[in-house]
Amino acid sequence: MKSYLSVYSAATYEKVIERSRFIANCAHAESEEEAKAFVAAIRAEHSLATHNCYAFVADDAGNLMRFSDDGEPQGTAGMPILEVLKSKKLFQTAVVVTRYFGGVKLGAGGLVRAYSGTAAEALAAADIREYKMCRELFIGVGYENYDALKKFLSAGGCDVKDVSYTDAVTVTAAVQEDDAAAFASALSDHMAGRVQIRQGTSYRFPFLLKK
Repeated sequence: MKSYLSVYSAATYEKVIERSRFIANCAHAESEEEAKAFVAAIRAEHSLATHNCYAFVADDAGNLMRFSDDGEPQGTAGMPILEVLKSKKLFQTAVVVTRYFGGVKLGAGGLVRAYSGTAAEALAAADIREYKMCRELFIGVGYENYDALKKFLSAGGCDVKDVSYTDAVTVTAAVQEDDAAAFASALSDHMAGRVQIRQGTSYRFPFLLKK
């Protein structure tokens, strides 16, 4: 299964353009139902707004795309928002741009710039992650070896999901599936065998983007 980029957590950006208030909200949406629910929630939050225009890509291949101008002139809102999603190569992502009309008409070009620009700013502020197939690993060590384990994990190569402290320390980590075997081998060498590594399930995981 191929990897893809998506918004991980919801983000908001607001800007006033020629006295109109534009508010862009974006979120992760893994299906058309989730995307529509997000749009409905924003519409309910901004029920007094003049327009709630949106676009979403609700699958991981770009085959399920929808948009709406919500009363703005055709082609000036929904499609420009969708083009921003496509240009940033984002999938399973929904964006709603709300407008409270301020009394000044922007014209077709101005509307396109306002909706696409506000959407782009919200996405720029969002936590974008790469969704890849991962293998969950359960890593167990004694307390006396925990510092050595933390040093290895801090070098990267995995995302630590959870740490539990009982009679020993157990770290739950997500490792890219293709790298799991090499990661486990390198960890065992680093710990001189003083570690227990158990493989868990395989699933898509939102990995932080490498800087």
